[in-house]
Amino acid sequence: MPLQYLTDITGAHTAVVIPINEWEKLTRKHEDLKSLEADPIKPKVKLSDYAGKLSNETADEMLNYVAESRNEWNERPNKQL
Repeated sequence: MPLQYLTDITGAHTAVVIPINEWEKLTRKHEDLKSLEADPIKPKVKLSDYAGKLSNETADEMLNYVAESRNEWNERPNKQL
């Protein structure tokens, strides 16, 4: 199988290019490779993108849980190891 290697400016290999017919043979043999084609890298989501996605009730419950957890943490006995 003729492969092409892509390198950076220092000569380090950064990618491999294989002929499409070889890729098709590989994906027929190993079907899980097809998922690489179907799942493009998704952009990271900022927390602010979720604004307005939760009900006020759910948001309040979450804030209360965090506050209670913080209080439990602050009230624990200080044990030194």
